[in-house]
Amino acid sequence: MIESNLEIFKIGVGPSSSHTLGPMLAALRFGKELKSKLNQVQRITITLYGSLALTGRGHLTDKAVLWGLSGVDPENLTSEIQKTIQDRALKEQCLHLMGVHALEFKLNRDLIFKKEFKEAHENALTFEAFAEDGTSLLRRTYYSVGGGFVKTDEQMQGSSDEEESFEDLVSIENTKKALLICRDDNLNLAQLSWFYEEQFRSHEEIYNYCLKIWQIMQKVYERGIHPSAVYLPGPLHLKRRAPNLYEHIQQEADDPFVAMDAVTMYAIAISEENAAGGQVVTAPTNGACAVIPAVMLYLKNFTKDFTDDKAVDFLLTAMLIGSFYKNNASISGAEAGCQAEIGSASSMAAAAMATVLGANAMKACSAAEVAMEHHLGLTCDPVAGLVQIPCIERNAFGAIKAITAARMALARTSEPRVSLDEVIKTMYITGKDLNFKYRETSLGGLAVTVTND
Repeated sequence: MIESNLEIFKIGVGPSSSHTLGPMLAALRFGKELKSKLNQVQRITITLYGSLALTGRGHLTDKAVLWGLSGVDPENLTSEIQKTIQDRALKEQCLHLMGVHALEFKLNRDLIFKKEFKEAHENALTFEAFAEDGTSLLRRTYYSVGGGFVKTDEQMQGSSDEEESFEDLVSIENTKKALLICRDDNLNLAQLSWFYEEQFRSHEEIYNYCLKIWQIMQKVYERGIHPSAVYLPGPLHLKRRAPNLYEHIQQEADDPFVAMDAVTMYAIAISEENAAGGQVVTAPTNGACAVIPAVMLYLKNFTKDFTDDKAVDFLLTAMLIGSFYKNNASISGAEAGCQAEIGSASSMAAAAMATVLGANAMKACSAAEVAMEHHLGLTCDPVAGLVQIPCIERNAFGAIKAITAARMALARTSEPRVSLDEVIKTMYITGKDLNFKYRETSLGGLAVTVTND
């Protein structure tokens, strides 16, 4: 299916795009499908499978489905709305379906955790609505495939009820095709992405959307260095580090390592906001949401002329690279390990940075390849099922690797021996080869060797 790549960057809610945002959007979608039958609904059940069941509580999946069923979209979700919905469900045992129809909801009865994995994907959830006599009014299974993207059974099988014509659209399925177009038309990756996206939206709509995403990324950073709480939520009782890092950097202006420290601080500030369940931008996931904005903030604060125009070009380049991972491999930690999240984000950022600093398409793809190559095999093993350890620090390392990869590519004079398409394929094969314990289940790695004491 040929589609716009803009939603690779979407406004979401932390801590996880696949375990929080995706289930919330699935619940909202189910509620909208029920619209004509709302008044008949007497009970709703939600069944979480696989990785969603194993790490769902730490990722707020149990709460996210309630937010979505209450008719709230991620862009309008505030901490006050979250608390109201949660208190109503827990204390009053009541759910306001789509915000208008009140029904009894017992969390221990109606929210079911099944550790078995569905064959189609590691992140599956099923909603079912019942009438007063027990008749099923609607049953739907959704798959949260990463980055906040949700698919139905039909979509997972490659079929869709939607009738669309793509005869006049140009598809860019992989790096090989992208480089051929860039060579023939003398384009860089940002220009190619502009060309592709203008098949779906006007130039102004694309520009404004990307600019909004960049503005929200900066606001998330500002909240991260001036948080309202000292500690992150959850049993690890992890103290936020970004405020102290920010103060430290203000005092080390003459330190030759200040730029590297700043990148670390940008990434940790944004990632801590995600871990706290705040509003962030999926880029391409929530678990990796800080890599791309950290590199952009580095360019803004440590290079010349990083204008809004360049920020838009950066995001358009990154989303094009991200589409190759999303469509040909995975951006889901539950499916392919953390290499699919942090690795993809680092790869996207490296290509985008190289492009806005003047790289042609070949050099930009080389930057993307180098960044991913050195994330291959990275496991997803969140301690206590929280997007905190090792996730927060991994965002910082992903950003630093992206910057290094971009600089290496810009200085390159030889043809790369390994293509980005080959690395993307390798990442996916490696991810599938990883033992399931190391794919966002909290059943292996740091998740079992680090205690919560």
